Amino acid sequence: TWHLKKIPQIVSERTFSLDSPKFEAKTKLELNSVCGIECQRKLPVPSLSDLKDLLSYETIFENGTRTLTEVNVLGLVLDPARNTTTQRSLRKKRQIYGTDSRFSIYDKRFMTNFPFNTAVKISTGCSGILISPRHVLTAAHCLHNGKDYVKGSKRLRVGLMKTKSRGDGRKRKGAKRNGMPSFQWTRVKSTHIPKGWFKGVSGDIALDYDYAVLELKRPHKRKYMELGISPTIKMMPGSMIHFSGFDNDRSGQLVYRFCSISDESNDLFYQYCDAEPGSTGSGIYLRLKEPNKKKWKRKIIAVYSGHQWVDVNGEQQDYNVAVRITPLKYAQICFWIHGNDENCTQG
Repeated sequence: TWHLKKIPQIVSERTFSLDSPKFEAKTKLELNSVCGIECQRKLPVPSLSDLKDLLSYETIFENGTRTLTEVNVLGLVLDPARNTTTQRSLRKKRQIYGTDSRFSIYDKRFMTNFPFNTAVKISTGCSGILISPRHVLTAAHCLHNGKDYVKGSKRLRVGLMKTKSRGDGRKRKGAKRNGMPSFQWTRVKSTHIPKGWFKGVSGDIALDYDYAVLELKRPHKRKYMELGISPTIKMMPGSMIHFSGFDNDRSGQLVYRFCSISDESNDLFYQYCDAEPGSTGSGIYLRLKEPNKKKWKRKIIAVYSGHQWVDVNGEQQDYNVAVRITPLKYAQICFWIHGNDENCTQG
């Protein structure tokens, strides 16, 4: 069951103008040498002032201007426990683990209906997921490498899947035969990235803040996926997670997969879901029952960050890693969507 939790409040304190970025960074779909499982265990729990700094955020607008918003965190009870993970056996480098368990969705009826139609393509080469009529959740490193915004992010666009019309002629025939989606591209009005991401690439916060929210210029009219707070592995049915994205090795196809989570820290899931670059930024969701109802509901509980090298027992090992939506991240993303904290008291 989805359990309601009281959410801490994120409120903006002040906003500053920053210089326009250069937009010269290269998009990297795989990050190296990040703080891994052992490193996470040794990290101290961030203090309230640390969290205020990490959850402050940059907003970049369509015209290239940029602001920094400092935030305050209210109603937060700090957990003195350190990051906890369990020891696991080592694995060799691969992004497909054993038999490839990914499913390409060919049928238009599935592809253009919920939950598959919530998956979107980001023009920098990543995936994302619709979280409101105007907002898309994706990974921060699809837009920023920790020092500068990536080249394609100045004119950022989001591709929503659509069924092809009769007027598409020859293209339509090919699409029908191959089951490939076509996209309706929408410009992005603004992008929010938490300050924790800029520190994480060079410091020791690692992937914990690898998420971003894009505001679309025009609202869409399709069903979107609601946010949920990430439960622990023990609270998941079969520990199973699901996500759909646009993997590079299956060009133009929507690829769905589900798998169990192998390990967790306070902010990250470590798993061996089969995924190739291009699916980075996909929304990871669970299907649980609503409180006091018989209905099942899907909610996004993490953002797929991609295939990462991490330090385990002094060696570089690899996992497919996802950033968990904690109560604090829920509060922040909810604040970005609504522009206030009144709609974000429970999650």
